[in-house]
Amino acid sequence: MRDMQDDQPNDPKDGGTFRRRVFYIPGYDPIHPRRYRELYRKEGAAQATLSGNTLELKPKRVRGPYGWQVRATVEGQPVEADIEVLVWSDIVRHSMRNSIPATYVQLVRTAWAYIGSGALFRLMRLRKGPIIAALYPIVALLLQLVLALAVGGALWWITRSVLPGWPGRIGGFALGLAVAGLILRWFKRKDGKFYAYYLMHDYAFSAQSKGANPPELEARMTAFRHTIAEALTGPYDEVLVVGHSSGAHLAVSILADLIREGMPEQRPVLSFLSLGQVVPMVSYLPEAKRLRGDLAFLSTRPELTWIDVTAPGDGCAFALCDPVAVSGVAPEEQIWPRIYSAAFTQTLKPETWAALKRRYFRLHFQYLCAFDNLPGAPWDYDYFRVTAGPLTLADRFAGRPESKSRIDRAANRFTTVA
Repeated sequence: MRDMQDDQPNDPKDGGTFRRRVFYIPGYDPIHPRRYRELYRKEGAAQATLSGNTLELKPKRVRGPYGWQVRATVEGQPVEADIEVLVWSDIVRHSMRNSIPATYVQLVRTAWAYIGSGALFRLMRLRKGPIIAALYPIVALLLQLVLALAVGGALWWITRSVLPGWPGRIGGFALGLAVAGLILRWFKRKDGKFYAYYLMHDYAFSAQSKGANPPELEARMTAFRHTIAEALTGPYDEVLVVGHSSGAHLAVSILADLIREGMPEQRPVLSFLSLGQVVPMVSYLPEAKRLRGDLAFLSTRPELTWIDVTAPGDGCAFALCDPVAVSGVAPEEQIWPRIYSAAFTQTLKPETWAALKRRYFRLHFQYLCAFDNLPGAPWDYDYFRVTAGPLTLADRFAGRPESKSRIDRAANRFTTVA
């Protein structure tokens, strides 16, 4: 399927340039999208050197808030890719503006959303890594609170001993409370090292509505859908949507709505790549009816190709879990997604893996980075061949068997759909 405009793409099989439009949907990330451009520039150059390809970044040439163009020669063929980051970092930043006391209230509500519904225990049946990641901010914040109260309590007790009577009691209490507050504020300022507040806000964002999308996010997803729909009328060989981390479940709903709305009969190939997905963290919540319905719908649609790539080495993702099947909504006619492993222990050199394996958050972004030990098979996962190579996503993975460790058992208590 191709756009039939006068500026229609050249056929790469005839020596023309393969043209692709890429939409990258980040996960819950407050950082400016320039981070993703610099990551692509640095890691793309490294992968091109390793693979013997050429890859060059240029300023963006299409409408959109943030993006860039890639000109590459991959596998001997010229490629042009217009890459755009679909930005929702402003929504993320707004959700992270809670005060310290409000964050602890948020902790209680989030813990109850997962524990009270039974979702936490059912999620443990799939993968323990992401559950440990989910429990980490709760434990870390409680330890910070205990330490702050312990130090504050000790100062109160010492002050009472030195200054007997009401002056000692009131003065000690005020001093202890002030010091406890300073300790908690210090931990919050240093959260770039601890990630406790960041992860707490991340899990709370989905848990606040028990899996339903907040209105401001729904509005942004609608805007994303319109942007992708416009690209489907453009002179491209492929429109590729990449959803990373929690961006994967946003992409599921956006693409489901896009197909329901109707697409041009003559259009580029539509592809969806989900990376490091954490879909069950949302789909296992009671009010995630829209997401579960979109998962079931998208899994049957021939209008697109859906490839899911995760890795057991990524402790923050539900590695090799079929997001449709494990959510308990897989229809009999399911054809997507196809589940593949990025196999960090094999696609990274032993010394690289040794340096990264305990850097859990860095590993969660490895899907977007260079792999220095790719065996060389045409279907090996390579983010830069997928986004800037001369094959569609379907062709890139054609003939590759799915992961033998694929998990498709349903443990979800909530399977109603919208």
